[in-house]
This record gives sequence, C-alpha cells and structure tokens, in this order.
Amino acid sequence: MEKIGFGGSCHWCTEAIFLSIHGVLKVEQGWISSTGTDHELSEAVIVHYEEEKIKLKSLIEIHLHTHSCTAQHVMRSKYRSAIYVFNSSQQQLAKNAIAILQSDFTQPIITKVIPFKQFKLNQSRYLNYYYGNKDKPFCKNIVSPKLKALIKSFPHLVNNDKMDLC
Repeated sequence: MEKIGFGGSCHWCTEAIFLSIHGVLKVEQGWISSTGTDHELSEAVIVHYEEEKIKLKSLIEIHLHTHSCTAQHVMRSKYRSAIYVFNSSQQQLAKNAIAILQSDFTQPIITKVIPFKQFKLNQSRYLNYYYGNKDKPFCKNIVSPKLKALIKSFPHLVNNDKMDLC
C-alpha cells in the first residue's frame, strides 16, 4: 500500500472524491503541514492506495481536475493547493505530472509539490463526512456536484459501488 497527501479544497470534498476511486483503500481527513508546525496546517487528506489498481499519476490528475488548482483566492492558507509527498520518487512524479497536465488548463497550475511533515486527524464525527451525511445541504449542494463531475470525467476510475450512493 502506498500513500500520498492532497490539499486544495474542503477536506470533506477531497475525502469524498478519493473514497470514490477504485484502488483507494483508506482516506485520512484532517490537516497537513509541510513545515511540521501547527500554524502551517491546512485542510487536506492522506490517500492510501494500491499502486496495482490506481496509479499515482491518475490520482494527481483527479486531484487537479476536482479543485481550483489554478485559482489564487483569499482562503488559500486554509485550502492550500498541494501534493504532499513522502519521498523523492513521488516528488519527481508529481512535478512531471503537473507539467504534463498543465495543457488541460488555460491558467497556470498553482499546486505545490511539498514534503509531508505533520498530520492532524479531524474529529471522528467529521470523518467519512459525505458518505455519512449525504442528505445534509452541504453534501447535496457542494460535494454531490463534484462527485457527478468525477463520474463524468473519470468513469473508468470510480468505484461504482460507492458512486451508487451519491
């Protein structure tokens, strides 16, 4: 099993997206820091996946296409657009993937590839938030449209057993 960190939008949305991908075994949702200090924490997830079933490049592509990876906005410190890597191999693959995928976007990708240093898990009541609360307004209005877009853009990568629930 491999793992990689992703940040970019609300961690409830990011968690739901990656929990819906075939080959993803577990998603830890909370906050990640690339410096190891609490003041640098931003909403993110750690995705645990089976490399034989889903490639890291595909996970990066999904990540870039499911959040505003080209937008600078006032909430970027809370929602840092990032790929948190655990080793130099992941770092090089992530940088190469971003360079290749840049042609999918009209604006420059702002997503940073940075080393993982620290993780703080969210409270248990907020974990698996979408799949435990899909009828709540936030899930219906914000998360569900992202999952529908995921199905449209990456139908071959979604876990249909999970997607039947959205």
